[in-house]
Amino acid sequence: MGFGDTAKKIQTLADKAERTYQKINELREEVEETQSTVVDTADRVQALEIEMAEQRAVLDAVAREVGVDLESVSTEAHITEAETAAAEGEDEPSDDAASADGNDTSESSTDDKTPE
Repeated sequence: MGFGDTAKKIQTLADKAERTYQKINELREEVEETQSTVVDTADRVQALEIEMAEQRAVLDAVAREVGVDLESVSTEAHITEAETAAAEGEDEPSDDAASADGNDTSESSTDDKTPE
């Protein structure tokens, strides 16, 4: 009788171990897929950042050639965005308003962080 109970317990333990092993393998595959996705995404982001820098350089060159002050244009665009976000914020808060505010503060905060 004691051996029968022991055999059942061992079989139960073996079944649990097998299920755990299968789940671990599934998780390992998911982690590998996630890592692959992260690497692919990082590569795409880097390519987009390079392309954006190239486009910015072209835009800067064209603006200088035409005589446009990019800083004043950028400042005016940010002011307009902030005003629009503030007007929308009076009705109800939105994610766009928060991101517009975040863009404004990130640019101004880098200027404000000068050592005293």
